[in-house]
Amino acid sequence: MIGILIITHGSLGDALIGGAAHVLGKPLEQVRALPVSVADKPEALLTKARAMLRDLQGDQGVLVLSDICGGTPSNIATQLGVPGQVEVICGASLPMLVRALTYRDQTLARVVEKALSGGCEGVFQLCGDKANAAGRS
Repeated sequence: MIGILIITHGSLGDALIGGAAHVLGKPLEQVRALPVSVADKPEALLTKARAMLRDLQGDQGVLVLSDICGGTPSNIATQLGVPGQVEVICGASLPMLVRALTYRDQTLARVVEKALSGGCEGVFQLCGDKANAAGRS
């Protein structure tokens, strides 16, 4: 199973985990959040993130999600990346996380692909007949 580490501003990571557990109807295993506040030192956060990564890393790898590209969370996440072992995606969202969780028994490359598609396909303007989720194809 692919481990997932979510590094975000404030409690967004914990909220995403809670939302995904609600949507999927079960507690989530091998998923952790690292909150980042203005009072935190980036070096200390990086040390903590590396320790969390070691706890999550099995033989299949880890997906690291962060919120805003260029912010402290993504800067920390970028330093964790190891192609093929620890992949990093910015722009974390609930659709992205749910998609990653749904496919995390597959390869890390496939989980990255599905997470990216979940993030992209989960964004659209709701108006008119598109506002009804049941009416979407």
